[in-house]
Amino acid sequence: MISGSGSGMDALLKYQQENNCSHKTNVVISDRNGIAGLSKAQARGVNAVVVPLPEIENKDEQRQVHEQEINQVLLDYGIELIVLSGYMRILTPSFVKPWAGRLLNIHPSLLPQFPGAHAHRDVIAAKESKSGCTVHFVDSGMDTGPIIAQEEVEVLPTDTIDDLAERVKKKEHILYPRVIDLISEGKIESP
Repeated sequence: MISGSGSGMDALLKYQQENNCSHKTNVVISDRNGIAGLSKAQARGVNAVVVPLPEIENKDEQRQVHEQEINQVLLDYGIELIVLSGYMRILTPSFVKPWAGRLLNIHPSLLPQFPGAHAHRDVIAAKESKSGCTVHFVDSGMDTGPIIAQEEVEVLPTDTIDDLAERVKKKEHILYPRVIDLISEGKIESP
């Protein structure tokens, strides 16, 4: 599931095409139309589906209907594991609970430090010497699920947000597919 450029998703798909891996992407789902990630998925021969937010004024009802529509796509494609890759919506507990242990996210910091949408900015502001990325199971909190694996990068005194993001992204593109393989092979058990 994506919300933007799909660089992480594209790295996952490239990994699948170039390696003898034990997982396969059946569908890419986005909450936003016209994003680069959708065309990247299609260019790699993967179905891409947009499930936009429905035009419902009540926000709680809107989220509930939206997540029901996503669940239907997941069922239609026989999905066994959900991989969030730059998906920028917070999922409700009613969506997360039935997928518990089969719902992954990658976050651009060494969780539990620096959760949320501005991890790189926060790491630099805190003058940390290390950052990295974390693959974790998704729970009902924000970036609070059980940690599966992490990779570190050095934070340089001259780093901008973009500099740090680029180094972390390189680690993400290696770590995420490896973790998904291990889960697919039964070498990492869900909590």
